[in-house]
Amino acid sequence: MNKLPQSLRVLLFILLPFCLTAQDRPFEAEIRAFEQADLTSPPPQNAIVFTGSSSIRLWENLSTYFPHKKILQRGFGGSELSQVLLYADRIIVPYHPKQVVVYAGENDIATGKQTGKQTFDRFVALFEHVRQKLPKATFTFISIKPSPSRRQYFPENDVANQLIKQYLGKQKNTQFVDIRPVMLGPNKQPVPALFKPDSLHMLPAGYERWATVLGPYLK
Repeated sequence: MNKLPQSLRVLLFILLPFCLTAQDRPFEAEIRAFEQADLTSPPPQNAIVFTGSSSIRLWENLSTYFPHKKILQRGFGGSELSQVLLYADRIIVPYHPKQVVVYAGENDIATGKQTGKQTFDRFVALFEHVRQKLPKATFTFISIKPSPSRRQYFPENDVANQLIKQYLGKQKNTQFVDIRPVMLGPNKQPVPALFKPDSLHMLPAGYERWATVLGPYLK
């Protein structure tokens, strides 16, 4: 059987979230909590929305790393790119942000069911959806990080990162932020001291390195 052309694969990724029932929507409770919080405390206008997986969700005191920026933290669960797309119209688009910062893709590959190329296709679906809804917003992607507990997926992570970098390089008002170099030691291996005991989620030391690299990219 011939492979579907990329344009059709992207279209399927875009349409799929809208065909799901409520029972098929993971992390729905977290998304509703965001919406409730917005009613209680209106979010800032013209802000920078950070979204994606647990690397964003667990970034404690995110705003304090960028004290002169208006930050809105909307990371959830252990989300995949397809799930960020699923909820984009609820946790990204309504805020009309000036910039969208995404960290996702690592969990897609770590399921063992998505290759780097397939993860890239998911990324394109998300990007095109956000760009259509927010044509003036800067779109920033943080590269998939080298988590020690997921060494077996490093080759596919590299494929996804390279394809996303190349793709964004051809788009207007986009940024690919490569945080991998500051997370590696002289031996080119992940620095253990940056990670929690699970060798997956980061300690403040890891986020400090992220902030140093990411700061100049924020609007």
